[in-house]
Amino acid sequence: MNIRLLLPLLLAFPLALMTGCGKTDAPQARNHGAEHADDADHDGHAESERTIELSDAQIHASGIELLEAGPAKIRQTLPLYGTVAPNAERMREVTARYPGVVRTVTKRVGDAVREGETLATVESNESLRTYAVTAPLSGVVTHRKANPGEYSGDAVMFTVADLSTVWVELSIFPRDVSKVRVGQSVRVQSPDSGISGEGQVIYVAPFGQTANQTLTARVLLDNADRRWSPGLYVTAEATLAETHAPLAIRNEAVQTLDSRSVVFVKGERGFTATPVSLGRNDSAFAEVTSGIQAGNTYAATNSFILKAELGKGEAEHEH
Repeated sequence: MNIRLLLPLLLAFPLALMTGCGKTDAPQARNHGAEHADDADHDGHAESERTIELSDAQIHASGIELLEAGPAKIRQTLPLYGTVAPNAERMREVTARYPGVVRTVTKRVGDAVREGETLATVESNESLRTYAVTAPLSGVVTHRKANPGEYSGDAVMFTVADLSTVWVELSIFPRDVSKVRVGQSVRVQSPDSGISGEGQVIYVAPFGQTANQTLTARVLLDNADRRWSPGLYVTAEATLAETHAPLAIRNEAVQTLDSRSVVFVKGERGFTATPVSLGRNDSAFAEVTSGIQAGNTYAATNSFILKAELGKGEAEHEH
């Protein structure tokens, strides 16, 4: 055949033929489409219809936390609210042993102190000898009422608080009092920072408060990393009952695509938008009844970033 007759046909041949071999320069997000699933299988791309490719550095920079799908406890809970307070059993007021004149003060409010560390020195009126006023426990100075040259007397000079644990004072309405008991597990969360923690009810007040018609339940919360600051408001969920879910994921992992719930599962080629069917859930976990398997690694946090990246890839694909 004459080459002059073939040339227009070659020039008009679609570019897709050249890129359909699975080679492309850009595809951070790939959307092959359900209608092409058989073709994808034939080409060796059966792993996913919708895949996002991110490097380890990009995953870290995006703040995406990776977890393995597995069993979890789904809780029936009672929502509560309250405030963080110092653990009053771990607070000490410090006074001078003998009245006298304060000679030095070495600690300020907010300073960390060790048990036995000097807070101030006082010159005794009787012996005229100077002695040290020391911290009775390790913690933080929360109150100071002592300055050099002042008379110590029997007044409180310092207050030291051990904040490695804190109390959460929760308000309970009378209709819910029977649902809260000592030893009950409680999940506490800060609505502002998003941090959460687990504690136990250690006290339920026998009397109510006239001002707001509630009773107080006290939760002991670990605070070794000093995340919980006394005085701040928190929300909480007291556990009323627990059921075992053989397979569950974090609620934050679930996104909606095409009116379906999906989870971004990490495989060798990247994150796959995998449709899932969900069952029971609470504020932390959702039960998975189908779609993924135990042991699958998924994006537990910031999965919306993957959804946005997928949307960009699909938009580019359409154009």
